[in-house]
Amino acid sequence: MKKLLTIVLVTAITSLSFAQKNEIKAIDKALKNSNFADAKSAAAEAEALISNMDDKSKAKFYLLKAKALYANGAGTDANIDDAITSLNNLKDLESKMGKLKYTQEANEMTTSMVNSFLTKANEAFTNKNYKAAAKRFEKVYKMSPKDTLYLYYAASSAVTEPDYDAALEYYLELKNLGYNGSQMNYYATNVETGVEEAFSDKASRDFSVKAKLHKSPKDERSESKTAEIVKNIALIYVSQGDNEKALGAMADARAENPDDIGLLLSEANVYLKMGNREKFKALMEEATEKDPNNAELQYNLGVLAAEGGNSEAAIGYYEKAVAINPNYVDAYTNIAVVILDGEAKIVEEMNGLGTSKADNIKYDELKEQRTQVYKNAIPYLEKALELKSTNVDAARTLMNIYSALGETDKFKAMKAKLEAMQASASGN
Repeated sequence: MKKLLTIVLVTAITSLSFAQKNEIKAIDKALKNSNFADAKSAAAEAEALISNMDDKSKAKFYLLKAKALYANGAGTDANIDDAITSLNNLKDLESKMGKLKYTQEANEMTTSMVNSFLTKANEAFTNKNYKAAAKRFEKVYKMSPKDTLYLYYAASSAVTEPDYDAALEYYLELKNLGYNGSQMNYYATNVETGVEEAFSDKASRDFSVKAKLHKSPKDERSESKTAEIVKNIALIYVSQGDNEKALGAMADARAENPDDIGLLLSEANVYLKMGNREKFKALMEEATEKDPNNAELQYNLGVLAAEGGNSEAAIGYYEKAVAINPNYVDAYTNIAVVILDGEAKIVEEMNGLGTSKADNIKYDELKEQRTQVYKNAIPYLEKALELKSTNVDAARTLMNIYSALGETDKFKAMKAKLEAMQASASGN
């Protein structure tokens, strides 16, 4: 009986082996005819037998399954994700076996898929189909996990969509990976044109300098994207109403990088989104102490002071901004805006006066004050227009001021300039 049982058992195993091979052959045959639906069905049937396959058969099955699911790029997102997993399973298996029979073909397929997804991702992003771009960049990352830049692109695309749930998932993975996006960039000045140019790598740049086609080589490390990543994680939490997680994300990041101005500003931005203007102001002031020569920080404090009705402080911050950056157009414009805000109170008081002699005297005094307000604002508006010749708001305000002051020639000149701007903007 024992011998008979052995014969039966061997026969059963042999039959199973034939079944496995037949299913694998069915996948291969369907693929050769580009019949991906049948190939996919055959792959599903073969997978039920995978636990009994030897490693060599498994490796071939993983490759054929990936091809069936990918369907030359026509597979669904879920199918393609499974195809990527199948290719990874093949590579892991043959690596353990020490025999790379199908790995090269799998690598070639992976390269082809990566190139296809990158092309489709870039096309989708260019066409502002950010959701599709995010999914394609994510797939590139899954096929090449060492290229974390593509996960960052997926996150950026998702947040632009906006698809905050997907973006949060990507950003959290980037954070957990310790991704900061900082890289060394290589530059040199073109000898013929005198223009500084970027190179893809150091070797290319150094070769060109050695050939005397370029000069003045320069290496610069790009800024870390850690602050941006953490800020976006926090802001997504805020948008979801989870302020506790938002502040927790910022606290963790700042604990690791206490001197990072970018993270400090990101935390300030989170508080502003939450409506906590006092904490926002405190953090902005802390930032200016750490970076006193940052014109943008001074400008933002000016905006905050102006919104709070503190005109004197607002002008002080704006003036610090232009002292640091004399070409800060918005700061000049906002100084004029704050100055002109004082006109409304003067006009209101003028309109409330009666017709008595005392009221007439007061009216003339207020009129002179209003004139002085106009005169105080003019230099800042003129500077803003000088720095930005297409500044329609500055031109229109100046035109109205000149009209109110009775400066006819200046009014006419500014009116003509404004009309020319508007005609240019409309394409006439």
